[in-house]
Amino acid sequence: MRTEAPSPRDPLLDKAVRDLARRTRFPIAFGGLLEHDTAAVDTVVGAQTKALDGLAVRIERGLGGRAMRELRPRMTGDYGTATQITHDYDRWILGEGIGTLLAVPVIVSGRARGVLYGGAWGRWSIGGVATAPAVRVAEELATELRIRDEVDRRIAQTPSPAPTSALSSAQREELRESYAELRRIAAAVPDPDLRARLEDVERRLAGLSGETPPAARTAAPPGVRLSRRETDVLACVALGATNAEIAERLGLREGTVKAYLGSAMSKLDASTRHAAVARARRAGLLP
Repeated sequence: MRTEAPSPRDPLLDKAVRDLARRTRFPIAFGGLLEHDTAAVDTVVGAQTKALDGLAVRIERGLGGRAMRELRPRMTGDYGTATQITHDYDRWILGEGIGTLLAVPVIVSGRARGVLYGGAWGRWSIGGVATAPAVRVAEELATELRIRDEVDRRIAQTPSPAPTSALSSAQREELRESYAELRRIAAAVPDPDLRARLEDVERRLAGLSGETPPAARTAAPPGVRLSRRETDVLACVALGATNAEIAERLGLREGTVKAYLGSAMSKLDASTRHAAVARARRAGLLP
């Protein structure tokens, strides 16, 4: 048994716990993400007391620990008398008066990354009415964590700006592919702090492989600004993707892609898609 000071709230976890409370019938929802085999509960919705404060659940211990170990939801309709779990956390769970408890693991790449709980005072008949949406919330959180992991990995691998002459053609192409992939990932990132970090990396990448010196960056109209989607589309065009391929990558309709591309071409005063890419690069808008 252990207690830990709650870590700063994770915005993805906070959203998931609130979604669980909203989308299920559980009056209490809470959860935590794993760090060093312990999930510190730092988001609680609906509690009537402060009893859950400081709860930190280890893998294999308690209902949540069992769910994380077995990688599947676990539940009990009478927590106080449950025999299939350890009772390391009775002080917190029973202190809040919780009798019915559902624990759903958050699984990323085959490993537990945290646990979400739905609870109620006294005994409840849970069934699939509340379990199914709770599982969906856990799956959605897992997807968001995978995206964040990938963004963090790419941020860590982003090189520092270097003179253009130091980059080979292959390196420029790799940077452009990474930039386009980051744009695609960014479209699915709801966390504003993470999006800001991602935009900073995008700016660094865009400045890495310009094909003309800064003094020559005059091919695009001065002060031109592209929307996020216009930039997404142009980044894919730069890799040679067709409108249909761009639509599939970005989850858009082909007609929508054409509209974004036409708007970008107009802003850049370019008559062809390839000219738009060239002018965007010279203006420092694309790598």
